[in-house]
Amino acid sequence: MKGFEIPVLRPLVWLGNTKKNLRNFPDDAQKLMGDELQLSQFGGMPEDAKPFKGVGSGVIEIALRYDSDAYRTVVAVQLGKKIYVLHAFQKKSKKGIATPKQDVDVIKQRYAQAKGMAKDEK
Repeated sequence: MKGFEIPVLRPLVWLGNTKKNLRNFPDDAQKLMGDELQLSQFGGMPEDAKPFKGVGSGVIEIALRYDSDAYRTVVAVQLGKKIYVLHAFQKKSKKGIATPKQDVDVIKQRYAQAKGMAKDEK
């Protein structure tokens, strides 16, 4: 019998006010998002995740519907050994499915910060 690899739990790095924002989600939405983040930490792909385009490679958006609201957490999963949590927010788009420009700007700025942090680790 061959040995098996023990999964490695990759640490999360919370940028800006992201952790505080996630804690403002309703309790059940927090739990669901936490489960999805933990799956990412073990190398899995959350069921509610999709690529977040226009920022960089390896950036995913975890999109949850809870009650009649939409909650989003955007993470960078391909910057070294850590997972960088770039933004968490309740989506209140007035233009269909598009992520508001203000949120996209925050994500881009924090992605640049995360790339610098990952580079410093090497």
